[in-house]
Amino acid sequence: ENFTFIFCLAQNELFFKLFKIRRGAISYDSSDQTALYIRMLGDVRVRSRAGFETERRGSHPYIDFRIFHSNSEIEVSVSARNIRRLLSFQRYLRSSRFFRGITVPNSSNILDDDYNGQAKCMLEKVGKWNFDMFLFDRLTNGKFTFTADIQYKHAVLFLDVCFLYIVMVQEDYHSQNPYHNAVHAADVTQAMHCYLKEPKLSKSLTPWDVLLSLIAAATHDLDHPGVNQPFLIKTNHYLATLYKNISVLENHHWRSAVGLLRESGLFAHMSSENRQLMESQIGALILATDISRQNEYLALFRTHLDRGDLCLEEAGHRHFILQMALKCADICNPCRTWELSKQWSEKVTEEFFHQGDVEKRYQLGVSPLCDRQSETIANIQIGFMTYLVEPLFAEWARFSNTRLSQTMLGHLGLNKASWKGLQRESSSGDDTDPAFEEMDSDVLPQETLLS
Repeated sequence: ENFTFIFCLAQNELFFKLFKIRRGAISYDSSDQTALYIRMLGDVRVRSRAGFETERRGSHPYIDFRIFHSNSEIEVSVSARNIRRLLSFQRYLRSSRFFRGITVPNSSNILDDDYNGQAKCMLEKVGKWNFDMFLFDRLTNGKFTFTADIQYKHAVLFLDVCFLYIVMVQEDYHSQNPYHNAVHAADVTQAMHCYLKEPKLSKSLTPWDVLLSLIAAATHDLDHPGVNQPFLIKTNHYLATLYKNISVLENHHWRSAVGLLRESGLFAHMSSENRQLMESQIGALILATDISRQNEYLALFRTHLDRGDLCLEEAGHRHFILQMALKCADICNPCRTWELSKQWSEKVTEEFFHQGDVEKRYQLGVSPLCDRQSETIANIQIGFMTYLVEPLFAEWARFSNTRLSQTMLGHLGLNKASWKGLQRESSSGDDTDPAFEEMDSDVLPQETLLS
């Protein structure tokens, strides 16, 4: 029997109790000369029994580069855009059918009813590898509060507050980022869904595994600042200090995700022990996306495959495979069709180059692959595919040798050939970016690409 895991609008008083009106204000940390950031007054910062504090909702380090080389504090008012961002959830609620007094049918597809025409037809194919998230973004005006008939062999969960949580997650991604935004998060979640349906996983995973995987995929870049870890470290950003320069962004994404879980009360019905276990396992999945640890995970994956000792009946092995699946989902753009892959490549490069422009302007030293004067999209993508994507997906195909795996490898080969063709048209230089060729094989500069 199939069960549907959906995010639904709350239909009882619990929803109103969970929702709190927030006010926005600016605070300035005098010990941090690199950032101004917005705090959401009224939020409760909950200390974890596991020994860490969650990140505040909306604690995204909005960086105001005017204060570089300045010892004076600068007063900045909350922009109109940020005001709109704070109020967007309230506006959505006021415009919903539920708050207009229209009865919501007792259906497992109540969110699907909010999508019409092409968008509704697309949702029927959400499990297909050629799903176009850019088109879906346009058709739904950027509202990704859905899972829409994502079905599994086992029941997952059906909770009234899922809808609240997903809206909060989407609000904590930042649309001004060309790449690390809600569209990327939705795309990674859709890719993760495709992997979870693969035979080896679908017959082995528990409802708990599936739920953790989808939450981790949806939140793996939560509150991303649009700059990479080396940038935060060299500007002495408070997040780099907080996490001691280790997996800075991934730790922040994880703590932010846990903060929203607690704030929404999504798992308030669980025991304290189970909540702590869920938080730590979500953290382990998100931390695995730290691309600087790529060789570490890949070596362990190869070792297991060479020995043939992976046993998905063991919880530890299932969790490791889910880590590898999320790593694949996070960097699967080159494995999509050319039309989709090219768009993702352009967006991520735009984000790199914007960081490089800022670094030049403030004489911070341009990070690898971020100089628009010396780099090209083709060079960056060829290096990315050669040194990171191909090795990972080759091993994934060894683990799960299915039609999907072969399709991904086929797209990867064609896309790499296409970039090489474009490279030859624009330059007579080498086929790969020197930044990749000169790197230490044990230290990947891919933090610059996807951290």
